[in-house]
Amino acid sequence: MPVIIRIPAPLRPYMEKKESVLLEGNTVGELLEQLTLTYPSLKKHLFHEGGKLRSFVNVYVNDEDIRYLQKEQTQVSEKDVISIIPSIAGGRTEVWHR
Repeated sequence: MPVIIRIPAPLRPYMEKKESVLLEGNTVGELLEQLTLTYPSLKKHLFHEGGKLRSFVNVYVNDEDIRYLQKEQTQVSEKDVISIIPSIAGGRTEVWHR
């Protein structure tokens, strides 16, 4: 069954600048595998060398974080929308001098 995967702007250069793709799979893990097989340069941005999803990559199924579901084993249906959202760190730490 085809499922929509939304791609965040920072990852689009590795996917022909697509905002979303339609892929086949029954679980989040299967969809991510298909995604990285279709766009191999994306893999290093989502997974460690050992194949585990990077901790700063958040994946949602219809606004539900998969970490609180069954992680990559989370089942999906064709009505679901998968969103990949990389954590964004940054900001500025200032030291105040008097």
